[in-house]
Amino acid sequence: MECHRLFKFVVASLLGMCCWLGASGAEARLRVVGTLPDFAAIATELGGDRVEAESLILGTEDPHFVDAKPSHILRVNRADLLICIGMGLESGWLPVLLTQARNGNVQVGAPGYLDASQFVRVKDIPAKSDRAMGDVHGGGNPHYYVSPPEMLGVSEAIYHKLVQLDPAGRAGYDGRWQAFSKKYRQKMAQWKAALAPLAGSKVVEYHRSWVYLLDWAGFTSVGALEPKPGIPPSPGHVTELLMQVKDQHVRFVFREVYHSDSLSQVFASKAGARLLDLPTMVGAEPGIRTIWDKWDRIVQMLTAG
Repeated sequence: MECHRLFKFVVASLLGMCCWLGASGAEARLRVVGTLPDFAAIATELGGDRVEAESLILGTEDPHFVDAKPSHILRVNRADLLICIGMGLESGWLPVLLTQARNGNVQVGAPGYLDASQFVRVKDIPAKSDRAMGDVHGGGNPHYYVSPPEMLGVSEAIYHKLVQLDPAGRAGYDGRWQAFSKKYRQKMAQWKAALAPLAGSKVVEYHRSWVYLLDWAGFTSVGALEPKPGIPPSPGHVTELLMQVKDQHVRFVFREVYHSDSLSQVFASKAGARLLDLPTMVGAEPGIRTIWDKWDRIVQMLTAG
């Protein structure tokens, strides 16, 4: 109880400071907050000097599990635009931040709230979902941010939202979007060409988070190390999975940088596959500061050797 009171006091103090700073007369840029580092990186590319963008989580963190910190609440309180992953991925922590932040401009349905999942072609929608199935999202697989084409659609949605919220900056946004989208399509063609020789590769995933990238690259998932989504691998499941895929010539094991366990290494070794800790988000590794960096790194890792 005492910790809860202290938390509320810290939040109230930070929000009060925020209001004082906002009233100081300093010229403010459009403040964009993304639940995903990629959203902040895209907004920075498209917004230029008119936008101040930041992320609520780090690229090394699991977006399913985030602690609602006073610093997060302050960011949401100050935001003009909040961009979320959607499809229930942040349901364990984002609603708390929205309630505590007391910012009507970025509440669900408000002009400053953008659910990026509304602009992707959703995959893996379950016929039914319950807790017995593990961490299954009823609205579909929310890990679309590992797919270049899906994030191009999200980028266009961010561009339109920036214009809506800051119409005075439209000329700049238009010019940056044209340059951004042209570069994006060129890079996407390069990535696809680099991966073409690997088409048809069999992949085992740690978590069922790669379907969008696999479909785009022409790869096939033949299993997951988690027995159910969100349930860590067990020796029994890994042994069973090895038996299931022993004649399928698994080429890669995909794992997120925030997942680390010895069973992944054991499986990859026995299956004769390469274990890759792929960066799912901007900031997942040093030097990955843009979405271009992220997919450049993923393609480099897949094509190495």
